[in-house]
Amino acid sequence: MKESHTLLSRTKSKDRRKRRRLKKAYRRMLTIICFGIIFLTVYNYINSDKQGEPVTINETEEAKIIDQEKEPVKEQINQPTTTITISAAGDFTLGRDETYDYQGSFVDVATQKGLSYFLEGLDSLFLNDDFTTVNLETTLTNSSEKANKTFRFKGDPEYAEILKMGGIEAVNLANNHIFDYLQQGYDDTKTALENKKIGYFGYEDSYITEVKGVKIGALGFEGWQDTQEIRTQIKESIYELRGQGAQIILIHFHWGDEKQYVPNDTQISLAKFSIDSGADLILGHHPHVVQGIEEYKGKFIVYSLGNFMFGGNKNPSDKDTFVFQQKFYIQNGKLNEKKEINVIPFSISSVSTHNDYQPTLLTGIEHERVKEKIILYSDQISNSEWLVYEKDLVTSE
Repeated sequence: MKESHTLLSRTKSKDRRKRRRLKKAYRRMLTIICFGIIFLTVYNYINSDKQGEPVTINETEEAKIIDQEKEPVKEQINQPTTTITISAAGDFTLGRDETYDYQGSFVDVATQKGLSYFLEGLDSLFLNDDFTTVNLETTLTNSSEKANKTFRFKGDPEYAEILKMGGIEAVNLANNHIFDYLQQGYDDTKTALENKKIGYFGYEDSYITEVKGVKIGALGFEGWQDTQEIRTQIKESIYELRGQGAQIILIHFHWGDEKQYVPNDTQISLAKFSIDSGADLILGHHPHVVQGIEEYKGKFIVYSLGNFMFGGNKNPSDKDTFVFQQKFYIQNGKLNEKKEINVIPFSISSVSTHNDYQPTLLTGIEHERVKEKIILYSDQISNSEWLVYEKDLVTSE
């Protein structure tokens, strides 16, 4: 009995020790779990705070970037506006057709009175603007080999000096008389212009110059028909000038029907296509009389400037002409929508009895008569809304 009791006591003692060890193990495990929970909580809290810090930094940096982006805009707004006044006139035929009488011809008058005589009626108009362009409808050559046609004009290469003295910077060569003395006459004309530092454009040549920090580009075309070929040339030429940095692009068109005061459908469609393609001003000639002016999408189309310094006829029946001026506004390197124009009536001659080849600024009743004539023909195209942009640009400079 005593041994049985002893064995039972030993067994119970072992059980108690086992239970105590298990309790200790459980307590250690619970302690570890508690420490783990506390550690994870603290870690997540600290990590959450760290993740929040870059947001504040990014917001600050973003604010700085926004401020930096705003600063150049303020500088652009404060940039001063540059104004460019461009003048345009019609046909300059500095010479004569050699089959007609020499007496009283342009060449005869040049020999007797000198080259400056032809500029006396201009009132220094082209010297007071920023850029002047005209249509040179003659060759300047000593060549004698002529084209087989009715009228063939040429003048002494030294006549390019008239353009220089008059304040004309560039001329259009795309017309039906520039090849009157064939390729030699054409090449000689370019050389004569280059010798006097007069720019030229038309056909394969475009022109670009810089005035007061603004790049002006000019193109010239014969616009007898509205074809896909000429449309492609116009579009590509404008694109090329823009690529060279041109901020103002003007186009001369030699087009229309002679002695007709209203433009034909081809003139109208080509002009509007050119503006749609990026041109800023359209200038026309060939009819030998004035045609109206139209505003289209904020740009101006001058369908025919008529004759101007015209040695091609000793006494045209219609001597009325005009100079078209436009003031362009450039701000932040781009053309502004603001614009002003001046339509200035002239006569191709200082006398009414014949052509003395001296373009003369008109005043008084004659000024008003020619101005009303231009308005009348403009109304036959669309209307004369362009009148609201008129201002005396030369005297207001």
